[in-house]
Amino acid sequence: MTVRVSRREFMAGSTIGLTLGVLPAGSQREETLPWYQSMRRCGQLNMNAKDAIDLDVEKWMNFWESMKLDALLLNAGGIVAYYPTRIPYHHRSEFLGDRDLFGELSSEAKKRGIRVVARLDPNWNYQDTVKNHPEWFQRTPDGDLLHDPESTWLFRTCLFSQYFTSYMPEVIKEVNQAYDVDGFFTNGWPTTGAPRICFCQNCQTRFRGETGLDLPTRLNPAEHGYRRYFDYHMERVLEIWKLWHSTATEKKWDSVYFGNLHCNLRAVKNLKKLAGVAAWFNLDGQGRGGDVHPLWYCSQQGRVAQSVMSGRTITNVVGSYATTNYTIWRHSSKSAEEAALWMAQTTAAGMVPWYHRLGAAPEEDKRWRQVGLDFYQWMARHDEHFRNIKSLSDTAILYSQRTLSFWGLNDNNPLQDRSARLDYFEGIYYALLQGRHLFDFVHEENLNEDILQNYRTLILPNVAFLSDDQCKQLRAYVKSGGRLLATYETSLYNEWGDRRSDFGLGDLLGVELVGATQGPLRNSYARMASSEHEISTLFGDTRVLPGALYRVPVRLAGRGQSVMTYIPPYPSHPPEMVYPRAPESGEPALVLTDCPDVRAAYFPGDVDRSCWRTSNTDLDLLLQKTIQWVKGEGLSPVEVKGEGILEMFAWETEPGLALHLINYTNPHMLRGWVRQFYPVGRQEVAIRLPDEMRIADVSLLRAGHSIPFARENGAIRFEIPQIVDYEVVALSRSLG
Repeated sequence: MTVRVSRREFMAGSTIGLTLGVLPAGSQREETLPWYQSMRRCGQLNMNAKDAIDLDVEKWMNFWESMKLDALLLNAGGIVAYYPTRIPYHHRSEFLGDRDLFGELSSEAKKRGIRVVARLDPNWNYQDTVKNHPEWFQRTPDGDLLHDPESTWLFRTCLFSQYFTSYMPEVIKEVNQAYDVDGFFTNGWPTTGAPRICFCQNCQTRFRGETGLDLPTRLNPAEHGYRRYFDYHMERVLEIWKLWHSTATEKKWDSVYFGNLHCNLRAVKNLKKLAGVAAWFNLDGQGRGGDVHPLWYCSQQGRVAQSVMSGRTITNVVGSYATTNYTIWRHSSKSAEEAALWMAQTTAAGMVPWYHRLGAAPEEDKRWRQVGLDFYQWMARHDEHFRNIKSLSDTAILYSQRTLSFWGLNDNNPLQDRSARLDYFEGIYYALLQGRHLFDFVHEENLNEDILQNYRTLILPNVAFLSDDQCKQLRAYVKSGGRLLATYETSLYNEWGDRRSDFGLGDLLGVELVGATQGPLRNSYARMASSEHEISTLFGDTRVLPGALYRVPVRLAGRGQSVMTYIPPYPSHPPEMVYPRAPESGEPALVLTDCPDVRAAYFPGDVDRSCWRTSNTDLDLLLQKTIQWVKGEGLSPVEVKGEGILEMFAWETEPGLALHLINYTNPHMLRGWVRQFYPVGRQEVAIRLPDEMRIADVSLLRAGHSIPFARENGAIRFEIPQIVDYEVVALSRSLG
């Protein structure tokens, strides 16, 4: 996502500015952005050690040049050095001979006007290094080394050792001094997963010396030792990131170091803190497993990164190879349709696509090439329309990293389904897609007025973990006119998972806690308290709907209204026993608050998770209708009416506006790779224009032509005849 700001403003948005130095006022660089902030297309040739024998440099660079790349990542060193390094224990490829493969490739890239980023891997080293520097390596609680499960001759290095503070900076310096490179990237570090705990003697002594505690032995936020280690480990990651970035920029002010952040909803490391040091945020989710992730998994990752990066560079790796949950076929191409949709989602979400090829030889499967070539060349023809300024979304999901990382681990409630932490978000996400809503993610540490004022509605899908300060921030948001939808155990715990005696947001939700969480509740129901409420009228001739699988017993408090009540479960088998033991409990199943200073909806049950797990259409419609009720009347920033399942992103761009529409209408939407596209027909679109904006042209960038439009009541209206896989509607402002 590109934002035109000065270098001073760019640096003010990140603590990375501390390592870049200060330019004198009025200097030419003052208004110059770092090169990577305007990058639109990225590629990577990820070489294996044996490629050093006969890799054809000119042939490969001709291909990358044809892709219209702005930047190319090339292996420099770490596990294997692809240049004649002089650093002890920095192992040159055994196949390198007298060749300088990194030098050849980087030189040819520069001749073609392509920026070069040197790829390093700091995670593993060899047995001879262990022998001479055993203190550089991780240990288990039993004192054993950790080796790679496949390449067993490689051993995992220790974050708290001099391998990270001395050895790796020396590698960065050597590459920087010898070659014209524009940045450095580390594969597999730091990731966004839970902290790895090293039990080497140095780590044990250091942690005990700084905290007075022993190292924790498990991921359990209930334990004080783990809480302390979580922050301790995070500070070390930030320290190393800043050190490596400072080293990388010793030669050029606009060089950069950035790490590997396999970022998704399950990220455990604090993304807000990582974004504080990351001038470039790279997501390394290269594809979806065949039976785990929905088709929109890529754009979800983009929303996560956007929630912390404030317009700075985000790349997303598009793996050209076959990704599955059971194995990885590194030298076999994934389906062209699946790869194309991954690139489309990356671009639509405001990220920069990064096309990744692993291994230069053997290249017996070349199908991956044309997919990237077609997409990148199309992008290059329309570059200006991908220079985004800001999102047009008026709805947001509160992205609670702490809930998704720790909810259910404290053993406070044995009934909780600990494997379901992501399902609440998936259920809400799917409901928003089906309702054709524009929405963003707001990170839990960004609940300030400057961020929240952009959104009319905020959705909290089982955001169980909220601090007292965050609850205050949400009250201020509602008081200023914001609307709220929450589910299940939202605000029932503090930021570390300590259970409260009542909801932290009970006054906004309109309820009080009256008992322990219940579930699983099989064959329970919700009865509509009024058949005339606008939510009830959606369902036709029924007074009952399926109940949630888990629920929190509550009673009304304050101004909340119960529009559905809970019917306790009764046997579903054998048929003779299938009848309710009580018509209803009187306990709320949906609470709506509608008064001058609060508009909120609260489901005491896990309706979002239950909907996602069961695919029940009634629960699906209930979520959609309740979201719409919370948002209320009035024209949304963008309205798209038509058939099919579409994901929408809308941006204000340098030329005007851009609406991205991705077609998910496909039998492989939830499972398996996409094999072919299923076009959807006519879509009627209305876009509310920013004040004073006048539109001169509306074009379909994928279809390749302009379309007629009309301006009515401050909105542009037009029709899209068909969407095959992905369409970008570019609205160019009038210059007169």
